Amino acid sequence: MKTLAKYILITAALLLSTPSIAQSDVSDVSEELKIAAVEALITAPADKALPLVTKVLEGNHSNEVKERALFILSQIDHPEAQSTLLKVARENQDDLGLEAVRMIGIGGNEESLASLVSIYENGDSEAREAVLEAYMIAGDKQSVFNIAMTAEGDDFDAAIKMLSVMGAREELRELRGKMGVSEALIQAYAISGDFESLRELALDGSNVELQTQAIEAMGIVGGEQVDSTLVEIYRNAASEGVREAALHGMLISGHDAGVLELYRSSQDSSEKKQLLKFLVMTGSDEVWNIIDSTLDGDQ
Repeated sequence: MKTLAKYILITAALLLSTPSIAQSDVSDVSEELKIAAVEALITAPADKALPLVTKVLEGNHSNEVKERALFILSQIDHPEAQSTLLKVARENQDDLGLEAVRMIGIGGNEESLASLVSIYENGDSEAREAVLEAYMIAGDKQSVFNIAMTAEGDDFDAAIKMLSVMGAREELRELRGKMGVSEALIQAYAISGDFESLRELALDGSNVELQTQAIEAMGIVGGEQVDSTLVEIYRNAASEGVREAALHGMLISGHDAGVLELYRSSQDSSEKKQLLKFLVMTGSDEVWNIIDSTLDGDQ
C-alpha cells in the first residue's frame, strides 16, 4: 500500500474510531482530511471499514463527513452495512436521513429497497421524494409503479413523473388503463417519449381538453413522426382549439417547415394571419421573405 494511503487509513482509525482521542487533537485535523480519511475506506476490506464508518455516523462530525460515510456503506456488500443505512434512514428526519435513503438506492440491495416502503408510507413529502429517487437510482420501476397504483394527488403525480424519467412506458400505459387519463399522465408520456400513447389520445375527441393537452405534448417528443402527425391533425381538425393545439405542438417541436407548408397551402386570409404569427414565433428564416413579399403586395 502506498505511504499516503497508509497514512490516511491510520488517520481514519485514530480520528474516527478511538474513543479516548483528545478533543483538542480532533479539532486540529481539518474537515478536508476527515473527508479524505473516510473516502480512503472505499478500498478497505469490509471488516476494517464497517467499524470506522459506524463510528463516524455515531460521532460528532459534520453532515458532509457523515454523508461520505453513507456512500462508503452503500458500496459495501454486507448485511451490516445495509442495516446501518436503514437505521440512519429511519432514525433521522433531516438531510442525513434523506441521504441515507438515496444511498440505499445506490447500493441496490433488494431487501433494503423493499424496506423503503415503510419510510415512504410514514414519511413526509421530502422522505417520499427521497424514496422515489432511491428507486430511480436503483432502476426499480416496479416499486415506483406499486406506489403510483395507490397514491393520490401530488403523490400520484410525483410517482408517474419518476416513471417517465425512468422511461417506464409499459408501466405508464398500464396506469392509464387502471387509473384513467390525467394531465400528469399525458406529461409523463411526453417525458418518456411515448409517441404512440400520445397519438392515440391526440386523435380521440371524446375529451377535448385532454386531446389538446396530448397534441401539445407531442411536440415535446419531437421527430418526423410527430411533425407529420401534427400537420395531419391540423388539417383534419374539427375545431379551432385543436388546430391551435397542433400549432403549439409544432412550435414546441421546432417544426417551422410544417407551419410554412400550411401557410403556403392556405387560401384563407384569416388563417394565414394566424399561421404568419406562429412562423414568427418559430424563428423561421423564410418568414422574413414572406413578410417582405407581403409588404410589397406579392402575397
